[in-house]
Amino acid sequence: MTDMLSRPGARDGGPHQAPGPAPADAAVAAPTKPVVLSAVISAGACLLAGLLTCAAVAVIGWLAATFGGASGAIRAGASAWLVAHKAGVTLGSGAITIAPLGLTLFLGWCLYRGGKSAARSSGADRTKDLIVLSGTFALVYGLGALIIALLTADGSLRVSPLSAFFGAASLALVAGTIGVLVESGAAQDIADATPTGLRDAVPAAAAAVLTVIAIASLLYGVLLAIHFSRVTGMLELLDAGVVGSVVLFAICLMLIPNMVLYVVSFLAGPGFQLGVGTTIAPTGVDVGNLPALPLLAAVPADGATPTYLLVLTAAVPLLAGAVAGLVVARRGLADEDSDALGWDAFALRGGMAALVAGVMLYVLMALSGGSAGSGRMSAVGIPAALPAAGVLAAGMAIGAAITAAVIASRRPADGEADAGR
Repeated sequence: MTDMLSRPGARDGGPHQAPGPAPADAAVAAPTKPVVLSAVISAGACLLAGLLTCAAVAVIGWLAATFGGASGAIRAGASAWLVAHKAGVTLGSGAITIAPLGLTLFLGWCLYRGGKSAARSSGADRTKDLIVLSGTFALVYGLGALIIALLTADGSLRVSPLSAFFGAASLALVAGTIGVLVESGAAQDIADATPTGLRDAVPAAAAAVLTVIAIASLLYGVLLAIHFSRVTGMLELLDAGVVGSVVLFAICLMLIPNMVLYVVSFLAGPGFQLGVGTTIAPTGVDVGNLPALPLLAAVPADGATPTYLLVLTAAVPLLAGAVAGLVVARRGLADEDSDALGWDAFALRGGMAALVAGVMLYVLMALSGGSAGSGRMSAVGIPAALPAAGVLAAGMAIGAAITAAVIASRRPADGEADAGR
């Protein structure tokens, strides 16, 4: 079990070397660092990269402001970094727990690159070393977040050290482990050991999720363009200036993934909320006044929603499922054992892909919400994330199963294929 992920050529958990004479340049190969040291260095680099990025944006905002000090700006940048890890930050009587997913994705990419760097510098290739590397990487990053949380707290600003630790360590464990597995080659070993049906379902599910997100992004962009006068009105009202506009653009950029996921929940049917007692759904909109944030200009006015949006709620899951079914069919028919599979097996794989896609969308939608302050803004996001993901998964399952089954049933039989040669 210890050496389950060892690459071909490894013996008794030893280094992955192919049989035969050693290469001529083996003596001059770059020396590797100890596993723990590599994890600590990479985790520290990721920690500094994220903090410096957030602090830089906060300091730019401070330069454009007429109040506060540089230390407060740096503390604000550190708070944004913590919130991106879903660490609760309390400001007076309100709390900010809504993670700007754009920043979270950036930090996840840094951690993925950090995991690859740690695996490359350590040369880890055995299962035990890979586990130690990933665990140490996540532990060091989480402890760094805990320390930052303790240093950031001041007066009315309070941060939960435990939530900072678990949030940061969880993100580092997921993104860092993926980087470690990819760089070490263990990801390919896991893929080779995975049953063919499940191995085909994962990329098909990813294609379905990307299809839903792409359509939601397109719809969101169209709604922003339609209500562009609202955007300009909000910018004139804010009067942020040149530097302030740069900071506002950075904030909007970090929150765009959240808004896209809200559109996804809208297309699913349950919709989302932008405050306590508000509802934005295909069945109707009841939101009242909104904060002067340009991203919110796309929110429909109170009342009934256009008919074409109701049509999209049914069409989008089916289209995403059809894309997943196409991927399943193309990958399945290219397999050597495809002749032994009937159309029902392809339909089942399409359903599996839809289920995996539903789980992915649920996780994303659940992470997109939280509290954005006190009072009315204490509840923002998708309260019915599970039903929304279930509706999407059901629609995608229908589209994927039908598409995969139809393509599989239309393939030529063995006798027809031989006659055509």
